[in-house]
Amino acid sequence: MQKRNKYTEIEDFLSDESFQLWILSKVDEDNWEEWTLESQQRAKLVEDARLFLLAMKVPNSKLSPSDIYNALQTTWQKIENKENKIDLSKNSNLRFLRKYFFYGVAASLLFGLMSVWFYRNTINVTHEAVTYNELIDTNSEGLVEQTNNSDKPQIITLSDGSSVLLQPNSKLSYPKIFTGNERKVYLSGEGFFEISKNPKKPFYVYANEIVTKVVGTSFRVKAYSDQPNVEVLVRTGKVKVKSNELVSSSEQEVVLLPNQALRFVRSDLVFKKITNITQDEVLVKSVGNIEQLSFEFNDIPVSQIFETIEQAYLIDIDYPENKLKDCHLTTSLSDQPLTEKLKIVCRSIGNNTNFEMNGNQIIITSEGCN
Repeated sequence: MQKRNKYTEIEDFLSDESFQLWILSKVDEDNWEEWTLESQQRAKLVEDARLFLLAMKVPNSKLSPSDIYNALQTTWQKIENKENKIDLSKNSNLRFLRKYFFYGVAASLLFGLMSVWFYRNTINVTHEAVTYNELIDTNSEGLVEQTNNSDKPQIITLSDGSSVLLQPNSKLSYPKIFTGNERKVYLSGEGFFEISKNPKKPFYVYANEIVTKVVGTSFRVKAYSDQPNVEVLVRTGKVKVKSNELVSSSEQEVVLLPNQALRFVRSDLVFKKITNITQDEVLVKSVGNIEQLSFEFNDIPVSQIFETIEQAYLIDIDYPENKLKDCHLTTSLSDQPLTEKLKIVCRSIGNNTNFEMNGNQIIITSEGCN
């Protein structure tokens, strides 16, 4: 049985670090929202605790958890002493209202201080916007910059085989060759990433105030410098998102799984995890072909596979239709960068089948299928 199932008082919630994280940072890794909605009585208690936690705006404080606990215990004792002086015989309703009032004031004051301590010691952020140029300046490697000034997405293939579908009015900076034990790129605008798997060499996308870390997966990052939010949406695999070290020393990470998303509010430096993207109107409208199409093929004509790839990446594939018209394939391309998708298809066809990429144009040469 979960500990929180036994919570009956507001202070039970206010002393729970997971509850604080959910209310103050919009990070709901323990499914507080779902748990709260299971009971109307529980929802009322949670709402009261939430209001107390957010109520107070107090000066900076260096209170420790033990300081807060001791202050809380002292205040509760004072409330009880105050209650003993109330004439219960006159009006029991008056006693209840007074008690609720005293508890509310005490909780507001003490946990206003707690919220400040939490922000100062756990999140520790500043409200300075981070720009693309600032991020690039922190990198000592020679970077290649690709800018998409067209009105169509552009494919960028990185040295490790990873691919990025870079949207219009966006740019990406990356090393010509990844060295060391990390792979880092820098984004301004929007890009859909498909990362080549390499557990020993994690991949990082720096975008405004956040950093997205992956090993091998596919996801979208939307981080325009003139927009109030940064968004990360995962299609396959798992990613971890945290604040950039330029704005925070916190090691707090938000984990996202397939079909989950995160919205980072830049003005408040607040993470909002979205566990069901279909219920978020903004995300639903922004989902592209590459995030909707299936890459699971079971005895499917090669021509149809090529058509799916064209629709997903908005590219053109030129191939010998007559030689491949009778070719059918069964394969999974869901968690692969574009170049790896093409390699798998070509190997499956056989008979010296190869591909060549020239920007958004793919040329397939083949003598026919096996």
